[in-house]
Amino acid sequence: MSRRRNLAHTLAVIGDRWTLQIVSGLLDGPKRFGELAETLTGIAPNVLTTRLRQLEREGVVVAVPYSHRPVRLAYALSDTGRELGDAISLLSAWGARQTGDAEGPVHESCGTALETRLYCPTCEQPADEPHAETVSWI
Repeated sequence: MSRRRNLAHTLAVIGDRWTLQIVSGLLDGPKRFGELAETLTGIAPNVLTTRLRQLEREGVVVAVPYSHRPVRLAYALSDTGRELGDAISLLSAWGARQTGDAEGPVHESCGTALETRLYCPTCEQPADEPHAETVSWI
């Protein structure tokens, strides 16, 4: 798949107004519907239900029953959903810089702003320029 097709697929799964916020709300652990709704100011219950079902179909969210009569569900991220955590952190940091709210994540011991780098775990080398010849998009 090309980079554009990969991005198009990603946006098809998580590219609406609420999805990243739902995933972000579940990064701390499973939540019941009401608990999740409280963290998402302004979302209508029917929209939250629709998004959760969509994320469940895509394998991002897992619904676990905690009551059988009536059926009540708790929602948790799957392994695939937890993979979005780093991307959400980067997007949040970018948004913070754009709005002037914050500098983004900092190193706890010295306070320096952290940088994101692509890294090859096999070669143990950073790929400093993601658009350069050293990086191929499969």
